[in-house]
Amino acid sequence: MSSVANIYHLGIKELWSLLRDPIMLVLIIYGFTVMIYVAATAMPESLSKTPIAIVDEDRSPLSKRIASAFQPPQFLVPIQVSLAEVDAGLDAGLFTFSLDIPSNFQRDVLAGHSPAIQLNVDATRMTQAFTGTGYVQQIVLGEVDEFVKGYRENVTPAVELLIRARFNPNLTQAWFGSVMEIMNMVTMLSIILSGAALIREREHGTIEHLLVMPVTPGEIMLGKIWSMGLVVLIASTFSVLVVVQGLLQVPIEGSILLFIMLTGLYLFSTTSLGIFIATLTRSMPQFGLLMMLILLPMLMLSGGVTPRESMPMLARNLMEIVPSTHFVAATQAVLYRGAGLDVIWSQIIALTIIGLVFFTAALAHFRKSISQMA
Repeated sequence: MSSVANIYHLGIKELWSLLRDPIMLVLIIYGFTVMIYVAATAMPESLSKTPIAIVDEDRSPLSKRIASAFQPPQFLVPIQVSLAEVDAGLDAGLFTFSLDIPSNFQRDVLAGHSPAIQLNVDATRMTQAFTGTGYVQQIVLGEVDEFVKGYRENVTPAVELLIRARFNPNLTQAWFGSVMEIMNMVTMLSIILSGAALIREREHGTIEHLLVMPVTPGEIMLGKIWSMGLVVLIASTFSVLVVVQGLLQVPIEGSILLFIMLTGLYLFSTTSLGIFIATLTRSMPQFGLLMMLILLPMLMLSGGVTPRESMPMLARNLMEIVPSTHFVAATQAVLYRGAGLDVIWSQIIALTIIGLVFFTAALAHFRKSISQMA
């Protein structure tokens, strides 16, 4: 019972230290509110207000008809430019698309020829370039076809493809971006908070005070783990309930309670990892640099950004020993698809084993660093 009391009081001490650190408090609040909202709404779900320039060398009714077909909200009102202004405009980022309608275009179309229209695309604007190219092609072909036939023809395809998008029927990007950003914030802030707690002890000289107290290294570590993990757990729960479900109106199919349990299990691994990184460094700048080397692969290769099936086999095998891989898979199954314990039990076992390994390694290195200080 004395050990439990020590862990409890050490954790309370960490919470008071966090309350006296306004930078960390702002980071937590900002990360689980503003960053979640930005991640959900920053990338448009469809083509919107795309700048386009028209080089009309034909000056015919057909070319004017094509130019007038690009309308808001998908496109801004087209800018009429000369051929000499195209390269400079693309270099300056004034427009994403430049459509060059050659001279005698209408005459060649009516004569049954196949004239070419040149479309220049600023591919550095990847979202607009990828989506907008198809829009431009459909608009040009539709206007030419209607001009030649005198009416717009709706061709019935030989095979009707019925598309049923499960779990996100409207393919709304906010549904995916908001939840994934919560997972990223849980990973990042849990590592930062637990590691900063240990470095703060070292910089303030209070670690020496702990060494003369009747507490063990394991109790010191557990005190930091439960307190910092609790802060992130409360913040992530608030973000799911208030920001995601309330503000963004994202429907959550699965159990919030099961998500909280998964997050708590995952935090056991990441807070242990944060303490382990802190034992390898001597200052916050060193901790930040080393953390970035570990954090970026965890976020980019865990399956949240790119499906793991599309990754090289080596990357997939290496990421099996990283807790974020199993946390992302289990959280997506729970929140997106309404899965239960019968589906995610393998991820739970993996998170438990990885958490124990991380905690054991962090505790061993923490004891070693304390013995060197003593």
